[in-house]
Amino acid sequence: MDGLRPPPHCVGMRGWWREFTGLVLPVACGGCGGPRTGLCGECRAALLGAEPRRVRPAPEPGGLPVVWAAAPYENAVRAVLLAHKERGALGLTRELGRALAGAVRAGAGVSGGAGPLLLVPVPSARRSTAARGHDPARRIALAAASELRRTGTPAGVLAVLRQRRTVADQSGLRAGQRRANLAGALDVADGAGRLLAGGRAVLVDDLMTTGATLAEAARAVRAGASAAAGARWKNAGEQALRAAVVAASPSAFEINRN
Repeated sequence: MDGLRPPPHCVGMRGWWREFTGLVLPVACGGCGGPRTGLCGECRAALLGAEPRRVRPAPEPGGLPVVWAAAPYENAVRAVLLAHKERGALGLTRELGRALAGAVRAGAGVSGGAGPLLLVPVPSARRSTAARGHDPARRIALAAASELRRTGTPAGVLAVLRQRRTVADQSGLRAGQRRANLAGALDVADGAGRLLAGGRAVLVDDLMTTGATLAEAARAVRAGASAAAGARWKNAGEQALRAAVVAASPSAFEINRN
């Protein structure tokens, strides 16, 4: 099927066209479909109106770092994320970045430590990126880093995670199947371990459901940073590794109510 993949220049043109049309054509709210606004006040409140909270899937996969989320993945928030990811509603990126920045800030505040925040986006599968014309998690991470810097928190994006092998489509897979599907699928780009070991790494994604993807990403980051910095990072930085997402399954919020 690789022969059917669009050439890189076509993917770039598709992303440019989506950016252009999102600016000049009439828009509907990405959450409720209301006219003449990219995100209405009510849907913006659903995305940004609550304090970010720690979330925990059940069952919790081994190696999952502490995860913070801005909002439950339901109703307007679900519609906004799908509009951005699957329908190319790139005008929603800034607000999604604001939501992610809040979750990052909450999680990083718990971990403490020194050094800049390094947002490490979980990469989309190559085929998904080609089909969509953009990488949603990376795009939101860039917006979140910009928002963090604007509000006084030094932050940057370190897109160093790579897919080592092809994985199956995760939709329809149960938690255990997702863990097996993703095991060993990610690694860190050559030379990036030293960069990860020198700051406070925060794994970021648009959504957490079972936690399998974030657990695999954490394994890859820990391996890369430990290889570069040895026991120094393993004894300190590994414990400070955090993750943040725009949204998580409602059940992941419910577990932490008591």
